[in-house]
Amino acid sequence: MDECFIAEQYRGIRPAPGYPACPDHRVKAQMFEVLKAGEIGMGLTESLAMTPAARVSGFYLAHPDAAYFNVGRIGDDQIADWARRMAMEESEARRGLASVV
Repeated sequence: MDECFIAEQYRGIRPAPGYPACPDHRVKAQMFEVLKAGEIGMGLTESLAMTPAARVSGFYLAHPDAAYFNVGRIGDDQIADWARRMAMEESEARRGLASVV
């Protein structure tokens, strides 16, 4: 049987949760819920690593002008504001954004 690969070609970016443009890994839990990833055998560990291990996730932004960016260091006031808007404890917000605090 011949293997068939889908050759996707798009101009854009694929920022992924946990990387500089999207430092909060917790969005993966919502992503997996919306996509019903468990129905095809995918899951998340306690630390939000994907299972099986050879999986990737991201947000595809297919626009020719899309460009990668980094979220710089954020201040205490920004953490407090984000935690309030997300209805979470500030300590939880700090854990979720540890790479940019």
